[in-house]
Amino acid sequence: MVNTRITGRRDRRLTPEDLAALRDSLHEQRLFREEQVRQLTAAPPRTGPDPRASAARTEVRTEPAASARMVLADVEAALRRLAEGRYGHCHLCRRPIDRAHLMIVPQARYCARCRQVREVAR
Repeated sequence: MVNTRITGRRDRRLTPEDLAALRDSLHEQRLFREEQVRQLTAAPPRTGPDPRASAARTEVRTEPAASARMVLADVEAALRRLAEGRYGHCHLCRRPIDRAHLMIVPQARYCARCRQVREVAR
């Protein structure tokens, strides 16, 4: 959705239109992730007395729910940065994050160089 609004620009700076589109995208992602977390954490229907089956269903749902919560937290943090005027700058080096990357991953926290450094450090 965001990419169709903002195509063909090679500039790395975010315009007010870019920020508005990114804000909209982040709001949509937040709604999606909130619903995803609700669905993944809802109590599954009881299908029988076998406690192992229930434990297996719970285990299968736990990892995706944790992942959805992490992405939701990242999205909410990006929305806070937008509101505070700190959006689009790397958490580590404070340089601007490439506009093209933000269009793909609007909740990004790191520039390309710092992302690579973090990956190597793992």
